[in-house]
Amino acid sequence: MSFASLGLGAPLLDTLATLAYLKPTPVQTAAIPAVLAGRDLMAAAQTGTGKTAAFALPLLQRLAAGGPPVAANSLRALVLTPTRELAEQVHESLRAYGRNLPLRTYAVYGGVSINPQMMALRKGIDVVVATPGRLLDLFRQNAIKFGQLQVLVLDEADRMLDLGFSRELDAVFAALPKRRQTLLFSATFSDAIRGIAKARLDNPVSVEASPRNSAAQGVRQWAIPVDKKRKPELFCHLLRERRWGQALVFVKTRKGVDELVAILLTKGVSADAIHGDKPQPARLRALERFKAGEMQILVATDVAARGLDIDDLPLVVNFDLPIVAEDYIHRIGRTGRAGASGEAVSLVCADEVGLLAAIETLTRQILERSEEPGFEPDHRVPLTNASGQLLKKPKKPKQPKAAAKRSAKGVPGNWVGFDAPAGRARPGTAEPGGRKTAAKPRSR
Repeated sequence: MSFASLGLGAPLLDTLATLAYLKPTPVQTAAIPAVLAGRDLMAAAQTGTGKTAAFALPLLQRLAAGGPPVAANSLRALVLTPTRELAEQVHESLRAYGRNLPLRTYAVYGGVSINPQMMALRKGIDVVVATPGRLLDLFRQNAIKFGQLQVLVLDEADRMLDLGFSRELDAVFAALPKRRQTLLFSATFSDAIRGIAKARLDNPVSVEASPRNSAAQGVRQWAIPVDKKRKPELFCHLLRERRWGQALVFVKTRKGVDELVAILLTKGVSADAIHGDKPQPARLRALERFKAGEMQILVATDVAARGLDIDDLPLVVNFDLPIVAEDYIHRIGRTGRAGASGEAVSLVCADEVGLLAAIETLTRQILERSEEPGFEPDHRVPLTNASGQLLKKPKKPKQPKAAAKRSAKGVPGNWVGFDAPAGRARPGTAEPGGRKTAAKPRSR
């Protein structure tokens, strides 16, 4: 299967060849012909499956085929996204794919001044990428008109609902022409998503490009147990000892993000942060520096879990596990994209075991576990199974009297705090970084 066989024209094929896009992904194979045919579409596609190109390529081709010139303050196609980061990323993709086409694209979102956006819209734009709130602000100020709109794309519609944009979406739908092509992309087909599709789409083509709640196939996932207070020390140790290159690191809170960045900077590691308290221009600068290879570590809250498209990102680190298990999928989806390989490492402490169990239940897999020598946790993490059950904590091995006395004085005994159940890595097998797993304690 080739892009040419899907019906794309020469200008786009030339661009794809320049970008080294040689073979379409499953979601692209299913979606592109349907969109070119003018059909409504609802597609379930996880991050990293090539879904942006699945709607961007046929959308650009249809718009370039002709039609009346776009009028002032008007648009021909609208792409709605849940976050500013995703809006900017989709806009960059549209610009890259459409470089050989006579089309104008633009992104509008909150967190920056609205006046430059109003000025840009006066010229008329073929494709506008927008977040719901800023789009409605522009519409209410008569800075944008929908009379010429032909195509609406809802990108990561499930995320928009999660973020509480239901009312905004209703207001957008009420303002748009009834006759239009609508493309809906979502990580899953939840009841709420199916409700939107039933009410807003006309006999859509349905596409499920990846199994629900599955990570990209090329991502190796594993976990390291550690006491919470030693997470920063462990991360810096791993960064040095395993000679990690670039990594995207997820931390639960904004304060935690800033604290980790400060620690890294004091150690001479180039790092920056993305979170909700940082102004949008600063967030974009940090992302661009990271994508350009000018910075080694990008630390973020879950605001960055979706929509970041970073070429050849080798590693994602869950410094803290996410509160919502589904966010784990989106986090690790930043690596192993479009068939590439990658690693996702989680630093897990005892009070995160419930979050770990929820993730393993969702993904239907047990994370491979490996203790780091010198960082064995004092607070042991119970074992889990794929059903979300917590297994009984392993007993401490009996210690010689001398060792017991040392432990009583605050020196940890020689116990295994996070052992793997039967069927996982055997004693002596290699783990990430070339180390070997510790032998399991004898069964009792």
